[in-house]
Amino acid sequence: MKREIIKTKDGSTTIHLEEWNESYHSKHGAIQEAKHVFIKNGLSLFEGKTISVLEIGFGTGLNAFISFLEAPALKQKIDYVGVEAYPVDTEEILSMNYVEELNAQNQLPVFKKMHESKWNEEVVLSDDFLLTKRQQFFQDIDDVSRFDLIYFDAFGYRVQPELWSTEIFLKMYNALKSNGILVTYAARGVVKRSMLEVGFRVEKLEGPPGKREMFRALK
Repeated sequence: MKREIIKTKDGSTTIHLEEWNESYHSKHGAIQEAKHVFIKNGLSLFEGKTISVLEIGFGTGLNAFISFLEAPALKQKIDYVGVEAYPVDTEEILSMNYVEELNAQNQLPVFKKMHESKWNEEVVLSDDFLLTKRQQFFQDIDDVSRFDLIYFDAFGYRVQPELWSTEIFLKMYNALKSNGILVTYAARGVVKRSMLEVGFRVEKLEGPPGKREMFRALK
């Protein structure tokens, strides 16, 4: 499948898949979307806590890197697990402009370590941030009551509806601790119905730039 690195409206880059007409992040702003959906409406709710985060769709590592950058201000210790079935080539990721756009040049070694580290092994990025990248299909996730927060950032329902099924959201529900939270950029009715069916309480929130709404689900 043909891949192209494109610039989104906030200046940050993403990978566009031409055959699907689908991108790894919002064309309206990759960084803006990540900060709004996953930090503002997810990570920030756990200020001052030691938490475990599961990311569904590790992709370019943007959400993980922003979480690493935000954690000190939020006084958090984070055990971060990113699941990806088809890892992005490291050279392709290192050509993205996230470090520059986030004014995080001093953290370039961390960004590189994040992507050059081995899959399926825990790596220490700082005293307060552990990362494990798991190469795994989402349907094979079998964690039970392990995570406080899930970033659900799979490719969109239009191109991969099977990733937004009741079966997958049951796995997400089981993977969360009691009172755990799942956040996603999605806001389709069919997605909400799947979440409700497995037991989530779902709220609709204002979406990131270019998108009217998003979902947050509570166990």
